[in-house]
Amino acid sequence: MPSFHRPSLRSVWSFAAVCSLTLVACGGGTTPPAGTPEPTTPDTTPPLAEKILVVGHRGASALRPEHTLASYRKAVEDGADIIEPDLVSTKDGHLVARHENLINDTTNVSAKPEFADRKKTKVVDGMTLEGWFTEDFTLEELKTLRARERIPAIRPGNTQFDDQYEIPTLTEVIALARELSASTGRTIALYPETKHPTYFQSIGLPLEDKLIETLKADDFTKATATVYLQSFEVANLKELRTKLGASQPNWKLVQLMEEANKKPYDFVKAGDARTYADLMTEEGMKEIATYANGVGPYKRSIIDVDSSGAFLPPSPLVRNAHAAKLLVHPYTFRPENSFMPAPLKVEGADSVRAEEGAVKEIQAYLKAGIDGFFTDDPAVGRKAVDTYKR
Repeated sequence: MPSFHRPSLRSVWSFAAVCSLTLVACGGGTTPPAGTPEPTTPDTTPPLAEKILVVGHRGASALRPEHTLASYRKAVEDGADIIEPDLVSTKDGHLVARHENLINDTTNVSAKPEFADRKKTKVVDGMTLEGWFTEDFTLEELKTLRARERIPAIRPGNTQFDDQYEIPTLTEVIALARELSASTGRTIALYPETKHPTYFQSIGLPLEDKLIETLKADDFTKATATVYLQSFEVANLKELRTKLGASQPNWKLVQLMEEANKKPYDFVKAGDARTYADLMTEEGMKEIATYANGVGPYKRSIIDVDSSGAFLPPSPLVRNAHAAKLLVHPYTFRPENSFMPAPLKVEGADSVRAEEGAVKEIQAYLKAGIDGFFTDDPAVGRKAVDTYKR
């Protein structure tokens, strides 16, 4: 799924301790030298949530091709509390789990000659894109495709699973969550995202009513599991709030936030000059609280890094959100070198896993008071939570 909390500055995360580590490859992570001082604990507002939630971002997408039932299953097996399907529409109005409606890189569609004539150029959220799009396929046609690893250079191990898994529907994801809840004894929550809602409305395939209908069709999501409904846009969340009112107390709405200088696309279309930075202010959070229960900011909007990769002091985002009684679930924590701040990388290529560094990174955000987080590797996320000491 892309931004601010500033605690009292008398005690903040001391990243100098981390920067002083000798970072070496050691299996899957880093080993600090003996006697390395532990980072100091910052003076922060505690999380609002009683339990820090580990969200399996697109499943366990560091270990399986994203948005497949295998990825979601692996996420739960590795300790995720929640699985997260991004939702787009088919030509015949079914909701399926893909990160984008453009499926060039996440399926084998380019290798299917029968669909060669479906390749098109479209403008989605102001960007010109070329390839194959879910809205040009019926569900039956999409089911003939198979998922592929989106970033094979970073996750070469996932390519062994290419062309094995179907594109799942939201209905199938719900059924899997219900099954896993029964087998694990834990109620697995869902965190569906409406992707490009303004675009899908513009082509006559609105996502909102179908989302509500599908969630209500299964008693598990209707009344048992917690369901977080997320969007980078604002208008469709407000529409969902109006449609739902207080009728679904187990459903929570979450306002996603990209980098501070960017804008929700519905703001762009409406000529609204505000950016995500405006939504991150104290007043912005108060407005969000009128229709949502939480925010999902880009992680660097909470704790940014300097030119060397060292953490800067936390911004006011968490404080502003908590003051408005909003949960904070930042994204996305990934274990590979490619995504890590420089001081937490290990020796090797971008694809090498820096697991211990990833744990340290997540725990810096736990110190800032977050209530949960999106991670591509729930096993690493679970370790970070379970070994965290405030």
